[in-house]
Amino acid sequence: MKIAIKYGAVQVDAEGHVGGHDAGATLVRRLLRVFPGAQVVGPGPRQCDGFELIPLEFISDATTVVINMDVVDSLGVWQTLHANYAEPRVMNFVWWDTSRYHHVVERTSLALSCALFPTFANSERTASMVREIVSAWTIPAIASKARIAWVNLGIRLEHVQPRREPTVPVVLYPAIYLSERKRPQVFYDVVERVHARTPITVEMRLHESHLISEMAMRMSRKNWAWVGPLTATRESYWEALAHTTAFLATAQEESYGLEYIEALVAGAIGVFPERPWVRAILPAGYPFIYRTPQETEQMLYRAVTETAACRAEVDAAAGGSFAQWLRARHDDDFFEKAIADRVTEWFGA
Repeated sequence: MKIAIKYGAVQVDAEGHVGGHDAGATLVRRLLRVFPGAQVVGPGPRQCDGFELIPLEFISDATTVVINMDVVDSLGVWQTLHANYAEPRVMNFVWWDTSRYHHVVERTSLALSCALFPTFANSERTASMVREIVSAWTIPAIASKARIAWVNLGIRLEHVQPRREPTVPVVLYPAIYLSERKRPQVFYDVVERVHARTPITVEMRLHESHLISEMAMRMSRKNWAWVGPLTATRESYWEALAHTTAFLATAQEESYGLEYIEALVAGAIGVFPERPWVRAILPAGYPFIYRTPQETEQMLYRAVTETAACRAEVDAAAGGSFAQWLRARHDDDFFEKAIADRVTEWFGA
């Protein structure tokens, strides 16, 4: 059995490495570790560093399993492969929040794809949402045969670095995009009010496509804020997290919340909205979940002025050590084993 990974936004640099630090690029690299020798679907053919870049229509080996990270176009993937052999093997990998697809055509395509092809989700909540979509947007005869599995994505715990507490508390914008779903205006308003009460530095590391947005420009004019591109390496990314005091999450929906888990494991205090996706990744008694603008401001203010006390409250909510609680539930070793096991179960050795 061979593996081919399909991610439409994949970027491969001149040295033959998968580039980018967004979640999609990170997951492509992770899948290449899980499945040594896997191919990556893209413009080619081209021999890269440890993998082959190959156009979809060039795949002719009937034993190849295409892990499709785009999912909505899995029917098209199947049809392209079907021109080369009778029974294409396609597996969906849903690693994003399903609410991004709201048009009737997109929702129906997603439902049919997840009903017809084995689907692996990045969290229990995402898997539940996929099941709901399949049930609502397909007929029972198809929905009843859906194969859906999940595991938390987790993080590479060996990347975590020792804490380096900053002189002035650092508040992180915990996303790389300023899309409406992330509610960056809420973040902006709250950190501005907190800064009026106590010194803080705000850091926003953004995807290049969002660095020129109006919100990014407005924030960059603040002398207490740093707005810039993503870190050059994963090592520098974790170095930055090691000196982050707190972050303010404002997103309406997340499928899992990889960036938040990474910041929490690095020791930052997370202030979260009262949302189902938040409850899915935190202990039941987590103390910094806000419901009103007043609570948001006060929780973030406490996180940067009473940091040690806030960390103690978080540890108490986790039953002793929040860091250990996170490590026990968000280790990417679980993900790697689970997805490999599902590929074997669904498609054979």
